[in-house]
Amino acid sequence: MTAPTGPAATGSAATGPAAGRPVRLSDLPIRDDLRGRSPYGAPQIDVPVRLNTNENPYGPPAGLVADLAEAVRRDAADLNRYPDRDAVALREDLAAYLGHGLHAAQVWAANGSNEVLQQILQAFGGPGRSAMGFEPSYSMHPIITTGASTRWITGAREDDFGLDPEKAVAAIEEHRPDIVFLTSPNNPTGTALPLEAVQRVVQAAPGMVVVDEAYFEFARTGTPSALTLLPGNPRLIVTRTMSKAFAMAGTRLGYLAADPAVIEALLLVRLPYHLSTLTQAAARVALAHQGELLGTVDRLRAERDACVLRLREQGLSVADSDANFVLFGRFPDRHAVWEALLARGVLIREVGPPQWLRVSIGTAGETAAFHEALTAVLAFSDVIPASGRPGHEDPEEIA
Repeated sequence: MTAPTGPAATGSAATGPAAGRPVRLSDLPIRDDLRGRSPYGAPQIDVPVRLNTNENPYGPPAGLVADLAEAVRRDAADLNRYPDRDAVALREDLAAYLGHGLHAAQVWAANGSNEVLQQILQAFGGPGRSAMGFEPSYSMHPIITTGASTRWITGAREDDFGLDPEKAVAAIEEHRPDIVFLTSPNNPTGTALPLEAVQRVVQAAPGMVVVDEAYFEFARTGTPSALTLLPGNPRLIVTRTMSKAFAMAGTRLGYLAADPAVIEALLLVRLPYHLSTLTQAAARVALAHQGELLGTVDRLRAERDACVLRLREQGLSVADSDANFVLFGRFPDRHAVWEALLARGVLIREVGPPQWLRVSIGTAGETAAFHEALTAVLAFSDVIPASGRPGHEDPEEIA
């Protein structure tokens, strides 16, 4: 019998790893635009004070837990059946919560707002298309964009992390992106956008405009939502989540409001039965308890504003925040500060522009522990620039 020759004979040995060596990611034929990238994810470290992922620190009330247990018990009898494919009852509840005259046909839900964004990119992005965002902003926007084979275009925010409408419109007119992302309040800076700025972008954009309002419930009273702009703007999408103000991060429920035609487009790309029966049940129970859940928002706002004041009194630069977190700096070696806080049992986030750190607002006790640890860290002269101390001005501007 003649031994086979050619590529078929050598198989993966010709191009694969050496014999005996474990296969590495670089050995696999993944897409070229994914090579060299790292997966998204905040550190998950078991420490006494975790203030790094913008979770609501207040757990669900006992009444919600009891009602959720009953809903799971009731729905468990039908888990052999697929869930409502289009989550109609949940969407009706979400529309009622959002108000603004919305109805179920204008609302869509998925497994976290990241899946909502992914579906938007699958429907309106893709090869040969582009998406634009104004940075620093939510780091998942370019990651999801790349995953959807869409080209990412970086726009810039101002030194105060706001958005200049004239510059934003000019960038949109230059690049003509198919999708524009706006984040308000912005992550990681906490900056809320004036409605006029959003409106200018919507008018200038040739394609879809996505306003990411994941932290909207934490915005100051009277801050208008982009939901008010939906009438007459069929290419506008407003996304929200139940992970933050609703304290339901473990449920993984994100949603959006848009013109009914947008929902029809998303139906073309969503996976069938993407929202489990139990996810839908948990989200509906949470919406039924919205008064109790959102009752923690005022407490967190007060803690946020007090945190901003205290950090500024310590001579630090602090971004104005309308979210449940605060961006502060500036440090020559922010990683050293992050590590020093971690050594004291406080986990915050090393994210955003260079020299800045972000802390989520926790309970009063957690926030006090953060301030105590930070005060101890700042006692070391090598972790904070002299220009950042009281009585000094920092001439450096970081975009």
